[in-house]
Amino acid sequence: MLFVFIFVGIIPLYLFSYILLNNYKEKAVTSRFNQMQNQIIMLSNQMLPTGYLTLADVPEIDAEINRVAEIYQGRIVVVNNNLNIVEDTYGLYDDKKYLVSKEVIQSFNGNSSKVHDKENNYLILTQPITHTTEEQKVIVGAIVMNSSTKDIQAILSGMEQRAIIFSVALTMFIIIFAIYFSNKLTKPLTKVVNSIDRLTEGYMEEGVSIKGYYEIEKISDSFNKMINRMQKIENTRQEFVSNVSHELKTPITSIKVLADSLLMQEDTPVELYREFLVDITEEIERENKIINDLLSLVKLNKTAGDMNITSININDLLEQILKRLRPIAKRQNIEMIYESFRPVMAEVDEVKISLAISNLIENAIKYNTPDGWVRVSLNADHKYFFIKISDSGIGIPEEMQDLIFERFFRVDKARSRESGGTGLGLAITKSVVQMHRGAIRVYSKDGEGTTFNLRIPLNYIA
Repeated sequence: MLFVFIFVGIIPLYLFSYILLNNYKEKAVTSRFNQMQNQIIMLSNQMLPTGYLTLADVPEIDAEINRVAEIYQGRIVVVNNNLNIVEDTYGLYDDKKYLVSKEVIQSFNGNSSKVHDKENNYLILTQPITHTTEEQKVIVGAIVMNSSTKDIQAILSGMEQRAIIFSVALTMFIIIFAIYFSNKLTKPLTKVVNSIDRLTEGYMEEGVSIKGYYEIEKISDSFNKMINRMQKIENTRQEFVSNVSHELKTPITSIKVLADSLLMQEDTPVELYREFLVDITEEIERENKIINDLLSLVKLNKTAGDMNITSININDLLEQILKRLRPIAKRQNIEMIYESFRPVMAEVDEVKISLAISNLIENAIKYNTPDGWVRVSLNADHKYFFIKISDSGIGIPEEMQDLIFERFFRVDKARSRESGGTGLGLAITKSVVQMHRGAIRVYSKDGEGTTFNLRIPLNYIA
């Protein structure tokens, strides 16, 4: 992270410095060329009225040309239309009276020429001398003007030195700031890492409290929520293991007590043997039911790849379930009511969804009042089908409604055991509903009955 801060801070600085210096150089050269062009035009305007290009003997013009050349620390060569050199401020063409070059030839075609000799720090401007009459414009000569760029280079060098000093100072500041900010930012993250390491070692009771930036505090809050969730899962797991051990041990203990009682008695009547064996059989059935429900939970905890999805008629499925459970309801004189508002076809795992619905209806019968009722209704929209199971039973206290889907949880443990319940039915039901990407809700008041609402997608979402 430190290198990121440095990279982000320094690279733009050097790019900005380079662009700024380069831009100054280009503007300075362009400005110098414009100044030279203005000077050439002024000299041309002075030469034409005096006939300087033919006479070459006007001291005032010679003095002005030398003055301009000295100002720009360069050289000026004046050529007439015969390519004869009229004036050379360097005096290098005393023996050679002609100047023939590509730039000069181009100037007689009306074109100016600008050359920047970066190696020797010179600007060379070739400009035609134009005589304008009422009838036409005639090129009567050319001026070649050189100007030194050493002054521009000196200013540029000074700017570069100041830019380097400023960049180095700013770089040091950025590095110091980056180290400080990086330490300040990573310190809370280090605490989070240490807390995760402690969690890995098994110390789940430790939370983390980090004050700082908003994002860091959010990470701290999320981490604590994760720890609380893991603690809850661990407590649930331990409770589940404890409950399983207790539930499996209880029937075995009863069987052992019954068997020991028979063994301790001599000449036990056949009727007593039969009574004890019936009790033993019931305990075995109870043990078998617990084991089967546990196996069902294990299967439901597997991946959705175990789902056997088919398109079935939900109306027919509910009628089959109710037909199977009506004899149980009849024994308690409980009225079964079924309402279907429309035909419903849905993609579900028939075995699993049948198990979930059966658990809910069977519970509504078991925990009902004598001469009560159970109402089952089916409806659907374009996306879901809805099953509502209501009863006139004993109800569920409000403080227990969030716990009823936990494994082995019972609202009334004595009554649950009497009715043969294992405390796993609603846990199984919730798992089935979740595997179908559905939802289950409970509404109940103690002593006033219970309503379960199921919402299942019509089309299975893999």
